[in-house]
Amino acid sequence: MISQNSIAQVFETARVEEVIGDFVQLKKSGSNFKGLSPFSEERSPSFMVSPVKQIWKDFSSGKGGNAVTFLMEHEHFTYPEAIKYLAKKYNIEIEETEQTDAEKAQADTRESLYLVSEYANTYFQKVLHNTNQGKAIGLSYFKERGFTEDTIKKFQLGYSLDEWQAFTDDALGKGYNINFLEQTGLTIVKGEKRFDRFKGRVMFPIHSMSGRILGFGGRILVNDKKAAKYLNSPESEIYHKSKVLYGLFHAKQSIAKEDNCYLVEGYTDVIQFHQTGITNVVSSSGTALSADQVRLINRLTNNITVLFDGDAAGIRASIRGIDLILEQGVNVKVCTFPDGEDPDSFSKSNTLEELTAYLEANAKDFIQFKASLLVKEANNDPIKKAETIRDIVNSIAKIPDQIKREIYIQECARIMDISENVLFSTLAQINKKEHQEANKTYKQDQKAFQVVKNEPQPKQKVDVQFELERKIIEILMLYGDRTEQFEDLILKEDEASKELVLEPTKHEARVFEKIYLDLQEDEMQFSNTQFKALYYAIIDKLNQDENFSTKNFINQLDQESASTVTSILMEDERYNLHDWERNQIVPKEKTDAVPQLVSQTILSLRCHLIDQKVAEYKNETLNKNADLRAIMEDVKDYVSLKRLLSRKLGKVLG
Repeated sequence: MISQNSIAQVFETARVEEVIGDFVQLKKSGSNFKGLSPFSEERSPSFMVSPVKQIWKDFSSGKGGNAVTFLMEHEHFTYPEAIKYLAKKYNIEIEETEQTDAEKAQADTRESLYLVSEYANTYFQKVLHNTNQGKAIGLSYFKERGFTEDTIKKFQLGYSLDEWQAFTDDALGKGYNINFLEQTGLTIVKGEKRFDRFKGRVMFPIHSMSGRILGFGGRILVNDKKAAKYLNSPESEIYHKSKVLYGLFHAKQSIAKEDNCYLVEGYTDVIQFHQTGITNVVSSSGTALSADQVRLINRLTNNITVLFDGDAAGIRASIRGIDLILEQGVNVKVCTFPDGEDPDSFSKSNTLEELTAYLEANAKDFIQFKASLLVKEANNDPIKKAETIRDIVNSIAKIPDQIKREIYIQECARIMDISENVLFSTLAQINKKEHQEANKTYKQDQKAFQVVKNEPQPKQKVDVQFELERKIIEILMLYGDRTEQFEDLILKEDEASKELVLEPTKHEARVFEKIYLDLQEDEMQFSNTQFKALYYAIIDKLNQDENFSTKNFINQLDQESASTVTSILMEDERYNLHDWERNQIVPKEKTDAVPQLVSQTILSLRCHLIDQKVAEYKNETLNKNADLRAIMEDVKDYVSLKRLLSRKLGKVLG
């Protein structure tokens, strides 16, 4: 168990914008930051982070919270894991108390898979550095590749002994469950026999974006035609190869800083680039590039530079990945290396200055790259040239942004020496064909459903009391500790006309005291149980703590309550996502009229509760035994009170 003192220190130190900035590219938007949702597929930002309130809100999925809840949602951390991650990030020493057997038993399957993977990573590193076989074979191989000791430790490279079950026996001896060893793929189980999957291989651990071990890649060092040169962990509950990029954990900050990501093919390409000094580089780990992998990069930057080996056949086979990147709305450039060179060998034989200069000089726009590659293949054959042009237009058709498509069409027309009109016509045909195919698929899907007449749907009623109670929680959280000048309207008889008039009286009070006393005066109760609990918790906190902090209060709530409060506080940040101020639409700040907001909300709630009471009395008139005269007198009194409150409300709004 982590001590409360350590938890408090973590919450006090962690900055939500810094934590989330490691996973999502955030851009300044007024006093907040915005970015693409890491929980859904989108091209327009709906994710908002508030440094002032130290909370975040994802309007596309409805999720929200503080730095800890983000890690729990995004990285599937448990609460203690999120605390430990933040402690490590901010160099805070964690104090822990001994876990009970019951607490240890609560670790779920997913967490057990992580623990097994973490143990394997430590084991392979120890074997590499501390055994004769590891040093003679594994460490020698890495040194031959030119990797320094610091680089080997940075990427946590290791070695698996060339023995059938050395790792498995060690793990079982330490108490790890064979089921979890099998599920992670570290151990292959066949009946009573158990084998180490990565026997005799150098090991490359694959990290999540936050640094957790998801799986491994292993390279064999002997010539064995029956064995694969590279072997990856199989799919598991924690490892999905199409959703992981090798090196992203080490590269994420520099990708966001440089606003560009270099995409290579292999593990050693990534490692050698880092050692040379270029750190914004990731690898698809030898698998075909997937849309999920592109979206991972897109959270950090909208620019990808694909680096290809000098091998022409390899380039032709890999070029399909460019279309996939374009489909995601990401800008893409391509850079190839000289024949016989790959990113690993080229970066090893060049200095940082030489490598940087080469990348800048040779990174081409995808149109220029594809055109130059395909034109060589066409070899002045008009039919092949026509096919080449159509191939390029097909790629342009993948781009979702219409302006970009038009610019690329103009560029293609210039390079290929062909009329823009012809290319636009071809683009229109491609789009029309795709639309028809999509429409055909849609119609086929519809045949599976019986055609029924659409019944008009009843309009959903707004729960007025829910919204007003929600508003009270918001006011208390934002302005509860402020002292304001309030104007109350007192009913008095005018001496001259003898009529009842509303006379204003001013007094000073703290906002939470004003709300509490007004609600007490009419004995108004919250109908929503969660809001009711939050209301009393906030009032209690404001009474006890003169330095009330929204951040500290949220951090002390359970996850459900914290999520509710975050949603309430971030609701008004929606307009920042749409840059209203840039369009000369400036919403009025609530801080400009807090007393008015308080009075308006309380009066509106009073009026609503009176309406409810009148409705109850009307239902009572249906009872034959009811005292109709008494009921009508009560209704008359409530209607008069409602008329008076409405006059007050009108004065407040005016």
